[in-house]
Amino acid sequence: MARGKHETGMSRLALSDADRQVRDWFVHTTKSLGCRVDVDAMGNIFAVRPGWRTGFPPTCAGSHLDTQPTGGRYDGILGVCAGVEMLRVLHEEKTETEFPVGVVNWTNEEGARFPISMISSGVWAGEISLEKAHNLKEVGPEKRTMKQELERIGYLGHMDASYKVMPLGYGALASTGIIQAAPGSTNTVPGWVQFSLDIRAENDVILMEMEEHLKSEFDQLVRDACLDGLDGERIRGQPCSVEWMLDSTSSATKFDDRCINCVRQSAGDVFGHQSAQLQSMISGAGNVRSG
Repeated sequence: MARGKHETGMSRLALSDADRQVRDWFVHTTKSLGCRVDVDAMGNIFAVRPGWRTGFPPTCAGSHLDTQPTGGRYDGILGVCAGVEMLRVLHEEKTETEFPVGVVNWTNEEGARFPISMISSGVWAGEISLEKAHNLKEVGPEKRTMKQELERIGYLGHMDASYKVMPLGYGALASTGIIQAAPGSTNTVPGWVQFSLDIRAENDVILMEMEEHLKSEFDQLVRDACLDGLDGERIRGQPCSVEWMLDSTSSATKFDDRCINCVRQSAGDVFGHQSAQLQSMISGAGNVRSG
């Protein structure tokens, strides 16, 4: 809680009684907004609102609901609450998305009580072992472990804490630019089509995963499999052959933060009160990059 007349901080350490209360609120609220809620072995909570296309990983917002001792109220909490508000708007407007969307609450992101920051998201990402995380002891005299406290507050889930079990949507974009079809007549079904495919992502791992996913989708077309159409109806692909040809590839490059912030600030100055609508875009480090 805040201490003093003008302080607005709060204390909600990970896996405390206060954390249990806000977790209960999160689960109850997201379920009331049409979400399926899953909890993994690290207590990470995934609230997913289904789209009309099934079988795809959700695109998730979120962060964490735990705080530092007397920490800020608008750190990770804002990330989660903003995600919940997104779900609320979709629910109230009766908007159906094509793919699933959701909100995630990561356990002990701050690392204040259990002294490894982002430990639970690290387990999910495969960077930290579950055994190490479960046996991590709290800062303080009692030295209780994360697993003990997960059990105590009732948030030790049965689902594996892994991106392989609970994958999230790709942070990638695929687009076509040049399309050629033969014979190219208005009233015929083409027997040959060639098109470009440009794939962009923040890192090379995601890019390769996206490429493999797309190749898998095209393989289904070749096998005459039933696929989800854009209007929600099932459509059957026609037997054909697919050939991939790589034109060029470029590894992900992290641009200098000072340059990015300069461009962001300049754009904000131009758009003024509308600057909140600006968003960052991923692009290749090609001929339009700064020297």
